[in-house]
Amino acid sequence: EGQLVESGGGLVQVGGSLRLSCVASGLTFDDYAIGWFRQAPGREREGISCINPSDGSTYYTDSLEGRFTISRDNAKNTVYLQMNSLKPEDTAVYYCAAVWAIRPAPALGIMVRGMSDYRGQGTQVTVSS
Repeated sequence: EGQLVESGGGLVQVGGSLRLSCVASGLTFDDYAIGWFRQAPGREREGISCINPSDGSTYYTDSLEGRFTISRDNAKNTVYLQMNSLKPEDTAVYYCAAVWAIRPAPALGIMVRGMSDYRGQGTQVTVSS
């Protein structure tokens, strides 16, 4: 059975950086679009970015592109989210998710709607001012 495990969250000051990792196991990595979304208390899920591990194609939510960068290491079945210039409004639980056989842009929409094939347990990111 497939599993996604996130790590790398924590407490960081405004303007700082974090790199989140999502390790996939029990699934064929190249067959899935893998992405990140976040959810803050009392707010709806917000899509961040998604990547197709087989060809490296990516999709970003417009408002976050530039500060956030998604990448993958196929040898490690891992997708990363590099987050720079963090702001207090970036505070949230960050989740990675996987959707089978679909391009990154529609995959991210599916993840935000809670319909992923797999989803990790989440990692907390807190940005202090």
